[in-house]
Amino acid sequence: MQSDAADVSTYLTEVPPARRDALERLRAICIESLTGFDEVMAYGMPGYARDGVVEVGFNSQRQYISVYVLRRDVMERHRGELPKGSGKGCLRFLTPDSIDWGLLATLLAETVASTGEVC
Repeated sequence: MQSDAADVSTYLTEVPPARRDALERLRAICIESLTGFDEVMAYGMPGYARDGVVEVGFNSQRQYISVYVLRRDVMERHRGELPKGSGKGCLRFLTPDSIDWGLLATLLAETVASTGEVC
């Protein structure tokens, strides 16, 4: 979903109620894990930027929840662990219950440490 929300708190009030708890948990994990990043609204969704460059984001799509991890080296290291249907920089979770919180924590920690290319 593309949102015109000015901030992430407002964005979260707009998502479907069935997904809100998972997206609030995802936000909390991003804030806790992504030390040195700024929370922003970018491209109509929540994002986390370092030095003005968005490296992580998430969104409630029609069919799934998307999590964007835009450090190529991080995604490539975990390619075999990503959910079916995931892309180069995007994980797609069909339901809130299918979110792999452990994998997300690992990807976020490695994003903080990465100096690789942002896709």
